[in-house]
Amino acid sequence: MKINWLNSSVLVLLFLLIHPFSTSAEELNLDEGRDLFRTNCAACHNRNMVDNLTGPALGGVQDKWGDFPIEDLRYFIRYSQRSIQEGHPRAVQIWNEWQPAIMNNFPNLTDQEIDNILAYIDGVYTGTYGPARVAADATGIAEDETDNSFLLISLIVILALLAIVLARIANVLRSIHIARETNRVPKPGSFGSILTSKTVVGLVLLTLIIIGGYTTVNNAIDLGRQQGYAPQQPVKFSHAVHAGIHEIDCQYCHSAARQSKQALIPPTSTCMNCHVAIKKGSEYGTAEITKIFASIGYDPLNDEYLEDYEKMSMEEIEAIYREWIETEYVRDNSLDYLDEGGRLESDRQWEDVVASLTHEHRDHVAGPIEWVRIHNLPDHVYFNHAQHVTAGNVDCQTCHGKVEEMEVLAQYSTLSMGWCINCHRQTEVQGFTSDNEYYLQAYRKYHDALRAGEMNKVTVEDIGGLSCQVCHY
Repeated sequence: MKINWLNSSVLVLLFLLIHPFSTSAEELNLDEGRDLFRTNCAACHNRNMVDNLTGPALGGVQDKWGDFPIEDLRYFIRYSQRSIQEGHPRAVQIWNEWQPAIMNNFPNLTDQEIDNILAYIDGVYTGTYGPARVAADATGIAEDETDNSFLLISLIVILALLAIVLARIANVLRSIHIARETNRVPKPGSFGSILTSKTVVGLVLLTLIIIGGYTTVNNAIDLGRQQGYAPQQPVKFSHAVHAGIHEIDCQYCHSAARQSKQALIPPTSTCMNCHVAIKKGSEYGTAEITKIFASIGYDPLNDEYLEDYEKMSMEEIEAIYREWIETEYVRDNSLDYLDEGGRLESDRQWEDVVASLTHEHRDHVAGPIEWVRIHNLPDHVYFNHAQHVTAGNVDCQTCHGKVEEMEVLAQYSTLSMGWCINCHRQTEVQGFTSDNEYYLQAYRKYHDALRAGEMNKVTVEDIGGLSCQVCHY
């Protein structure tokens, strides 16, 4: 009876562990609309559906389309320029507002896919599409992080029960063998003897090995994984101010991202393109921008770069920047002279400049700002920014999150292998519907499948994006 109960329990546990959970058709449609929007629309249309970008905000697009039938909107999405040339009133109106920006054609989108995109747009615009999902979509591919604790505990319990049952069976078989050989029934083994039997001890050791291996592998996978890592930087640089409020394009500062493997940290000279004119910050005043000036050797009072700056003594440099800090303090506080508060503020700011730009191996403020690296892939992983940014047209926010909202930059994505694989499985390769001769010849089978309706899109996975050598060369 105990063995029967155990077998039933094991079956129930295994059923609960592997039984798939279902989702509603409506939710799946919205998720598909989200994926289609990201791969087809997000390059030109704002993901919040409210603000304009390269193209107009899409919130309420069906209402803006007016009384024209939905078929007209679908036709415009597939063939925007053709719809304009044919003189559709709404299409012509949009063209007059947004020319010369030309919308791409999407002839392979089915009616259902277009409806899913429109449903997703409406869900984000009205707030009926879950905020957690919307937040994940606004910043890119989210990796499903599964808690395997229940699975591990269940396996341990199952193995323990199996060990006890097998030990009991082995004890019974041993008693039968002894009875046949000696014609006497041996004394039944105690529960303690069962627990200390070779079978139980062996299974316990096996369980410990499995648990130890599982823990070791998990910890090894997590080495270098630092999602949420947000170190203090030498300069309190706010992406929310620069990329958010002032809408500075990411690639203005990180220009190498579209040209090379590395995005690179911008040199101080890039900062000076703006800060020659903007000498005080909106939050910290002179405190943080003075670090930029002291790093590159710029005199903000006289609007000139200092000659032989690296050869100047720290006392000479201190006098220049203290004068700048104190002058601005007097001006900001409408004073006729520098008071005690100004001297204390000058002390505080200069001490912070020195602390931020020097350390035990560097005793001079002149030189590049030593920013703390946040994103760092293992040495055996190959990643090329230009391939993703220029060739793949991937938004920076896909991997780095809503940088334009971050006061302190943090690692948003896990940057794990699974996260990258999920992205390659979902991301559509652009250009398969164009006359690109390379695509036409190299991937003819996909063109044939698209025309035949056997495929509705070609993903990075389809063209070899999951090959080991792509990332591990």
